[in-house]
Amino acid sequence: MKLTVDGQTHEIDVEPNMPLLWALRDEIGLTDPKFGCGMAQCGACTVHIDGNAVKSCVMPVSAVQGEVTTIQGLGDADALHAVQQAWLDHQVAQCGYCQAGQMMAAASFLAKNNNPSEEEIDAAMQSNLCRCGTYPRIRQAVKSAASAMREA
Repeated sequence: MKLTVDGQTHEIDVEPNMPLLWALRDEIGLTDPKFGCGMAQCGACTVHIDGNAVKSCVMPVSAVQGEVTTIQGLGDADALHAVQQAWLDHQVAQCGYCQAGQMMAAASFLAKNNNPSEEEIDAAMQSNLCRCGTYPRIRQAVKSAASAMREA
């Protein structure tokens, strides 16, 4: 099976029902998508497939149609993505466990709506849980990233 992740094509030999998360972590060696709940409830495993945020812990690798992007492929060699920069600027991360998934959810959301209200931000981010409770900083970072994306 071929899987394109962060611009690189990988040939993997896995069972078709293997969750994408395990193919990314165990077969390709990426550690940023995290295992949290295994039921698509916490968002720690969030990645993009063709720009859409998906929970990789419940997505069978055989169902992947398109390019997978992880937090490592979100920015480029010259600059961080606006969301990544906002996370740094607002010092969002504490333990950091959920942050890659949080940023991937935010980036997908902002690609579709770069001028959201606080209510829209809260609704878009509600399926990503933060064990440390940095929700106010997450909201501020999403607002800052949205502003940066509008100015770009």
